[in-house]
Amino acid sequence: MRKIIHLDMDCFYAAIEMRERPELREKPLAVGGAVDRRGVLTTCNYPARRFGVRSAMPTYLALRKCPDLVVLPTRFDLYRKESHRIREILLRTTRVIEPLSLDEAYLDVTADARPGTEIAETLREEIRERTALTASAGIAPNKLLAKIASDWHKPDGQFEVKESEVGAFIADLPVRKIQGIGKVTAEKLDHRGVKTCGDLQRYPAQELFGLFGKFGGELYELCRGIDRRPVEPDRPRKSLSTEQTFSHNLEDPEACREALDSLYAELIADLKEKARDRRIQKLFVKIKFSDFTRTTVERNGTAPDPRACRELLDDGLRRRRLPVRLLGVGVRFADEEAARQLELDFAGTPDRTG
Repeated sequence: MRKIIHLDMDCFYAAIEMRERPELREKPLAVGGAVDRRGVLTTCNYPARRFGVRSAMPTYLALRKCPDLVVLPTRFDLYRKESHRIREILLRTTRVIEPLSLDEAYLDVTADARPGTEIAETLREEIRERTALTASAGIAPNKLLAKIASDWHKPDGQFEVKESEVGAFIADLPVRKIQGIGKVTAEKLDHRGVKTCGDLQRYPAQELFGLFGKFGGELYELCRGIDRRPVEPDRPRKSLSTEQTFSHNLEDPEACREALDSLYAELIADLKEKARDRRIQKLFVKIKFSDFTRTTVERNGTAPDPRACRELLDDGLRRRRLPVRLLGVGVRFADEEAARQLELDFAGTPDRTG
């Protein structure tokens, strides 16, 4: 039986800022969106959440909910440095780690003889001692359940779903907890009286496939707590991106540009962290509008550029002229293996010019 841990740092960026400035620890604090107070928050601490402030919320709305909110600019170099320190701690336990972002990762600890709860507790304790930051963890037989479990006792807690408990745990779970089920899919299920995974289990695989296509086939297994995906530490990336879904739609292009600037800074930090040596083939901006239609605008190039990102954003916004629900920015990498093979093919071709 597999032992998978999903480790998730608690309000990571805000927690680092509170550690660096202890006088802010008890005050409502948010990170990101500080430029002209028109941007979008990247994260916030728990005192801010008591006022209804949430990550991905427009700054002006957060300040309306909490006038005393302290809004700080992002410092991705600092966050990346802390992420490196945490990664070093995790690597002393297992090499089978799949990072999801600067502040969360899956770990496969099946080969470790200790109980998964003990491993998670030890890791969280060491992170606290070495970084003065807290983490939450989920322990389960697969990635789906581990990720759900890590949110169960936040902040600074952990929760285990044992193999023998999967059936009972998943049956009462709201379908919205399944990764990939968003608002539209959830509403579609709700219209059919499906609110929990137990409700969804009553649908045959063929019917789910007819309703949702390929994702319907995945849903048939996921709603039963079945997830065969391995933890993939060395999975070659075809692309790297960062995105945010906004709790309130962005109504004007300038607000979109401010939000995109913050996402761009996070993308650059992720590139330095995860893909420093990869060759970039394309730059892209993704937009989901208020009517849930999507568009992606791409440009060939070798390096991300903030001006190019804004130009792609403007091109995308002209396609619908609607409020924006989600923004993303990312890069697509060149297929290095294909490029090497092409070079070999050319090297082996006889020269017929002479």
